[in-house]
Amino acid sequence: MGIIRPEQRNYQPLDESDRDDYRPNSRMAFVIDTGDPPVRSLSFIFETCAPGDYIPLHTHTTDEAIIIEAGEAEVIIGDETHRVPAGSVVFVAAGTKHASGNPTDKPVRAQGIFPTDLLDITYLARNPAPGTEGMPPQPPVALDLRKLFD
Repeated sequence: MGIIRPEQRNYQPLDESDRDDYRPNSRMAFVIDTGDPPVRSLSFIFETCAPGDYIPLHTHTTDEAIIIEAGEAEVIIGDETHRVPAGSVVFVAAGTKHASGNPTDKPVRAQGIFPTDLLDITYLARNPAPGTEGMPPQPPVALDLRKLFD
């Protein structure tokens, strides 16, 4: 069990080498329990999504809950698009295609909650990095969050 305080979140710009999710003006922080013993069945992504930025359409093999903390997001779940105000919770079942973004002129702050510390993503669409336009999405990627905190 551990306590992670807000000032301990290490917000970073998104990896500009990610050719499928190029959003250089957005920032995110991964949070897992590093206590002894750690809670391994939960992980969080805290994100500030810049105006005009969108997370491309994708899927995960696990469920996800998204909490909109501030701003108004646009969320796609399956074939439906919704405007989602601050304070809302969005549930996404494993395998469901989804995307989210910020159609406004103010930042959106959101949390993604996952029942695992091994995050996977399969992109179905892209925010292409410069010079990669026209390329297909990369194969599915899995990220072991524990390795980020070793």
